[in-house]
Amino acid sequence: MLTEERHTFILNELKQANIVKTQDLMNSLNSSESTIRRDLQHLEEAGELTRIHGGAKRIYQLDSEQSIQEKSIKNNQEKIAIAKLAASFIEDNDVIYLDAGTTTLAMIEFINKWNITVVTNGIVHASLLTDKEINTILIGGKVKPSTKAIVGTPSQNELQKYQFNKSFLGMNGIDATFGCTTPDPEEAALKTIAHQHSATAYVLADYTKWDKVHFVNVCGIEEVMLITDSCHEDLRPYKAKTTIWEANQ
Repeated sequence: MLTEERHTFILNELKQANIVKTQDLMNSLNSSESTIRRDLQHLEEAGELTRIHGGAKRIYQLDSEQSIQEKSIKNNQEKIAIAKLAASFIEDNDVIYLDAGTTTLAMIEFINKWNITVVTNGIVHASLLTDKEINTILIGGKVKPSTKAIVGTPSQNELQKYQFNKSFLGMNGIDATFGCTTPDPEEAALKTIAHQHSATAYVLADYTKWDKVHFVNVCGIEEVMLITDSCHEDLRPYKAKTTIWEANQ
Protein backbone atom coordinates (compact mmCIF):
# COMPACT_ATOMS: atom_id res chain seq x y z
CA MET A 1 0.00 0.00 0.00
CA LEU A 2 1.27 3.47 -0.90
CA THR A 3 2.20 5.90 1.85
CA GLU A 4 -0.59 8.29 0.86
CA GLU A 5 -3.12 5.45 1.04
CA ARG A 6 -1.97 4.52 4.55
CA HIS A 7 -2.23 8.14 5.65
CA THR A 8 -5.75 8.41 4.26
CA PHE A 9 -6.75 5.20 6.02
CA ILE A 10 -5.34 6.41 9.36
CA LEU A 11 -7.13 9.76 9.14
CA ASN A 12 -10.43 8.10 8.21
CA GLU A 13 -10.09 5.79 11.21
CA LEU A 14 -9.52 8.81 13.45
CA LYS A 15 -12.64 10.52 12.13
CA GLN A 16 -14.69 7.54 13.26
CA ALA A 17 -12.98 6.56 16.50
CA ASN A 18 -10.93 9.59 17.64
CA ILE A 19 -8.16 7.24 18.81
CA VAL A 20 -6.25 4.61 16.83
CA LYS A 21 -3.91 1.97 18.19
CA THR A 22 -0.62 1.18 16.53
CA GLN A 23 -1.26 -2.56 16.72
CA ASP A 24 -4.65 -2.24 15.04
CA LEU A 25 -3.13 -0.16 12.25
CA MET A 26 -0.36 -2.72 11.77
CA ASN A 27 -2.98 -5.47 11.38
CA SER A 28 -5.31 -3.49 9.12
CA LEU A 29 -2.57 -2.14 6.88
CA ASN A 30 -0.33 -5.21 6.99
CA SER A 31 2.56 -2.92 7.86
CA SER A 32 5.44 -3.05 10.33
CA GLU A 33 5.50 -1.14 13.58
CA SER A 34 8.31 1.10 12.30
CA THR A 35 6.28 1.98 9.20
CA ILE A 36 3.22 2.90 11.24
CA ARG A 37 5.33 4.97 13.63
CA ARG A 38 6.79 6.90 10.70
CA ASP A 39 3.30 7.47 9.33
CA LEU A 40 2.06 8.78 12.66
CA GLN A 41 5.10 11.00 13.05
CA HIS A 42 4.57 12.46 9.57
CA LEU A 43 0.87 13.11 10.23
CA GLU A 44 1.64 14.69 13.59
CA GLU A 45 4.17 17.03 11.99
CA ALA A 46 1.49 17.94 9.42
CA GLY A 47 -0.88 18.85 12.26
CA GLU A 48 -3.33 16.02 11.52
CA LEU A 49 -3.08 14.09 14.81
CA THR A 50 -1.30 13.81 18.15
CA ARG A 51 0.76 10.74 18.97
CA ILE A 52 0.06 9.04 22.29
CA HIS A 53 1.42 5.91 23.93
CA GLY A 54 0.45 2.99 21.72
CA GLY A 55 -1.17 5.01 18.96
CA ALA A 56 -2.57 8.44 18.13
CA LYS A 57 -5.57 10.64 18.82
CA ARG A 58 -7.44 13.08 16.67
CA ILE A 59 -6.97 16.81 17.11
CA TYR A 60 -9.38 19.59 16.25
CA GLN A 61 -9.69 23.32 16.77
CA LEU A 62 -12.76 25.22 17.85
CA ASP A 63 -13.56 27.67 15.08
CA SER A 64 -14.86 31.17 15.75
CA GLU A 65 -18.18 32.46 14.42
CA GLN A 66 -18.37 34.74 11.41
CA SER A 67 -20.79 37.63 10.99
CA ILE A 68 -23.76 37.40 8.63
CA GLN A 69 -21.92 39.73 6.23
CA GLU A 70 -18.89 37.42 6.15
CA LYS A 71 -21.06 34.33 5.69
CA SER A 72 -23.18 35.87 2.93
CA ILE A 73 -20.25 36.16 0.49
CA LYS A 74 -18.97 32.60 0.89
CA ASN A 75 -19.97 29.44 -0.99
CA ASN A 76 -23.03 31.07 -2.53
CA GLN A 77 -23.50 28.47 -5.27
CA GLU A 78 -23.38 25.65 -2.75
CA LYS A 79 -25.80 27.42 -0.42
CA ILE A 80 -28.29 28.06 -3.20
CA ALA A 81 -28.22 24.41 -4.28
CA ILE A 82 -28.72 23.28 -0.69
CA ALA A 83 -31.48 25.84 -0.11
CA LYS A 84 -33.38 24.79 -3.24
CA LEU A 85 -33.29 21.14 -2.22
CA ALA A 86 -34.32 21.96 1.35
CA ALA A 87 -37.29 24.04 0.18
CA SER A 88 -38.52 21.09 -1.90
CA PHE A 89 -39.25 19.20 1.33
CA ILE A 90 -41.86 21.78 2.41
CA GLU A 91 -45.45 20.69 1.77
CA ASP A 92 -48.77 22.50 1.70
CA ASN A 93 -50.12 23.32 5.19
CA ASP A 94 -46.77 22.68 6.90
CA VAL A 95 -45.82 24.50 10.08
CA ILE A 96 -42.07 24.92 9.95
CA TYR A 97 -39.23 26.51 11.89
CA LEU A 98 -36.69 28.41 9.82
CA ASP A 99 -33.47 29.04 11.69
CA ALA A 100 -31.47 32.24 11.27
CA GLY A 101 -28.54 31.83 8.87
CA THR A 102 -27.50 32.55 5.30
CA THR A 103 -28.36 29.12 3.87
CA THR A 104 -31.83 29.07 5.44
CA LEU A 105 -32.27 32.64 4.20
CA ALA A 106 -31.61 31.43 0.66
CA MET A 107 -34.46 28.92 1.04
CA ILE A 108 -37.11 31.63 1.06
CA GLU A 109 -36.80 32.33 -2.66
CA PHE A 110 -37.68 28.69 -3.41
CA ILE A 111 -40.67 28.30 -1.05
CA ASN A 112 -43.76 27.88 -3.24
CA LYS A 113 -46.26 25.98 -1.10
CA TRP A 114 -49.66 27.22 0.03
CA ASN A 115 -51.00 27.94 3.48
CA ILE A 116 -47.80 27.31 5.40
CA THR A 117 -46.77 28.92 8.67
CA VAL A 118 -43.15 29.78 9.33
CA VAL A 119 -41.70 30.51 12.76
CA THR A 120 -38.25 32.08 12.67
CA ASN A 121 -35.67 33.81 14.84
CA GLY A 122 -34.15 35.57 11.83
CA ILE A 123 -35.06 39.24 11.44
CA VAL A 124 -34.11 39.35 7.76
CA HIS A 125 -35.90 36.03 7.24
CA ALA A 126 -39.14 37.38 8.71
CA SER A 127 -39.02 40.42 6.43
CA LEU A 128 -38.55 38.35 3.26
CA LEU A 129 -41.21 35.84 4.28
CA THR A 130 -43.80 38.56 4.84
CA ASP A 131 -42.86 40.09 1.46
CA LYS A 132 -43.97 36.76 -0.04
CA GLU A 133 -47.21 36.92 2.00
CA ILE A 134 -46.25 33.82 3.96
CA ASN A 135 -47.81 33.54 7.42
CA THR A 136 -44.82 34.39 9.61
CA ILE A 137 -44.11 34.44 13.34
CA LEU A 138 -40.94 36.18 14.54
CA ILE A 139 -40.14 35.04 18.06
CA GLY A 140 -39.26 37.66 20.64
CA GLY A 141 -36.00 38.25 22.47
CA LYS A 142 -32.77 40.17 22.13
CA VAL A 143 -31.07 40.76 18.79
CA LYS A 144 -27.61 39.30 18.22
CA PRO A 145 -25.89 42.00 16.13
CA SER A 146 -23.45 39.77 14.24
CA THR A 147 -26.05 37.35 12.87
CA LYS A 148 -29.27 39.39 13.13
CA ALA A 149 -30.79 36.49 15.06
CA ILE A 150 -33.22 36.69 17.98
CA VAL A 151 -31.80 34.85 20.99
CA GLY A 152 -32.17 34.67 24.76
CA THR A 153 -34.47 33.24 27.41
CA PRO A 154 -37.72 34.86 26.14
CA SER A 155 -37.19 33.36 22.69
CA GLN A 156 -36.45 29.94 24.19
CA ASN A 157 -39.60 30.06 26.33
CA GLU A 158 -41.73 31.07 23.34
CA LEU A 159 -40.29 28.38 21.09
CA GLN A 160 -41.08 25.72 23.69
CA LYS A 161 -44.79 26.36 23.04
CA TYR A 162 -44.70 25.38 19.37
CA GLN A 163 -44.70 22.10 17.45
CA PHE A 164 -43.45 21.81 13.88
CA ASN A 165 -43.83 19.44 10.97
CA LYS A 166 -40.30 20.33 9.94
CA SER A 167 -37.43 22.51 11.07
CA PHE A 168 -34.56 23.75 8.92
CA LEU A 169 -31.45 24.53 10.90
CA GLY A 170 -28.16 26.13 9.99
CA MET A 171 -25.07 24.68 11.65
CA ASN A 172 -21.46 25.79 12.00
CA GLY A 173 -19.90 22.38 12.45
CA ILE A 174 -20.74 18.77 11.52
CA ASP A 175 -18.66 15.93 12.90
CA ALA A 176 -19.25 12.18 12.91
CA THR A 177 -18.33 11.93 16.60
CA PHE A 178 -19.14 15.32 18.11
CA GLY A 179 -22.34 15.85 16.13
CA CYS A 180 -23.86 19.20 15.14
CA THR A 181 -22.24 22.15 16.89
CA THR A 182 -22.32 25.94 16.94
CA PRO A 183 -20.26 28.59 18.77
CA ASP A 184 -23.00 30.49 20.63
CA PRO A 185 -24.83 28.83 23.58
CA GLU A 186 -27.96 30.95 23.12
CA GLU A 187 -28.29 30.13 19.43
CA ALA A 188 -27.53 26.49 20.20
CA ALA A 189 -30.36 26.40 22.75
CA LEU A 190 -32.87 27.58 20.13
CA LYS A 191 -31.64 25.09 17.56
CA THR A 192 -31.95 22.28 20.10
CA ILE A 193 -35.50 23.25 21.05
CA ALA A 194 -36.57 23.54 17.42
CA HIS A 195 -35.08 20.15 16.61
CA GLN A 196 -36.78 18.54 19.63
CA HIS A 197 -40.16 20.04 18.73
CA SER A 198 -40.09 18.95 15.08
CA ALA A 199 -41.41 15.78 13.53
CA THR A 200 -38.45 16.01 11.13
CA ALA A 201 -35.38 18.20 11.56
CA TYR A 202 -33.11 19.09 8.65
CA VAL A 203 -29.62 20.51 9.05
CA LEU A 204 -28.28 22.55 6.14
CA ALA A 205 -24.49 22.59 5.85
CA ASP A 206 -22.16 23.09 2.90
CA TYR A 207 -18.89 21.21 2.61
CA THR A 208 -16.93 23.78 4.62
CA LYS A 209 -18.85 22.80 7.78
CA TRP A 210 -17.90 19.09 7.67
CA ASP A 211 -15.31 17.75 10.11
CA LYS A 212 -15.58 20.99 12.12
CA VAL A 213 -16.28 21.19 15.85
CA HIS A 214 -17.59 24.23 17.71
CA PHE A 215 -18.17 25.09 21.35
CA VAL A 216 -21.77 23.91 21.92
CA ASN A 217 -23.41 20.66 20.86
CA VAL A 218 -26.91 20.96 19.40
CA CYS A 219 -27.65 17.32 18.62
CA GLY A 220 -26.16 14.13 17.25
CA ILE A 221 -26.06 13.68 13.50
CA GLU A 222 -28.20 10.56 13.88
CA GLU A 223 -31.06 12.77 15.15
CA VAL A 224 -31.43 14.86 11.98
CA MET A 225 -31.51 14.73 8.20
CA LEU A 226 -28.43 16.38 6.70
CA ILE A 227 -28.68 18.42 3.50
CA THR A 228 -25.34 19.27 1.90
CA ASP A 229 -23.65 19.84 -1.43
CA SER A 230 -21.80 17.02 -3.12
CA CYS A 231 -18.29 18.44 -2.67
CA HIS A 232 -17.27 16.62 0.47
CA GLU A 233 -14.57 14.06 -0.25
CA ASP A 234 -15.65 11.30 2.08
CA LEU A 235 -19.07 11.15 3.73
CA ARG A 236 -18.87 7.47 4.65
CA PRO A 237 -18.47 8.04 8.42
CA TYR A 238 -21.64 10.15 8.29
CA LYS A 239 -23.74 8.01 5.96
CA ALA A 240 -23.36 5.13 8.38
CA LYS A 241 -25.14 7.18 11.04
CA THR A 242 -27.75 9.32 9.32
CA THR A 243 -29.57 10.20 6.09
CA ILE A 244 -27.73 12.66 3.85
CA TRP A 245 -29.33 14.50 0.95
CA GLU A 246 -26.79 15.82 -1.54
CA ALA A 247 -27.70 18.84 -3.65
CA ASN A 248 -26.25 18.86 -7.13
CA GLN A 249 -25.28 22.30 -8.35
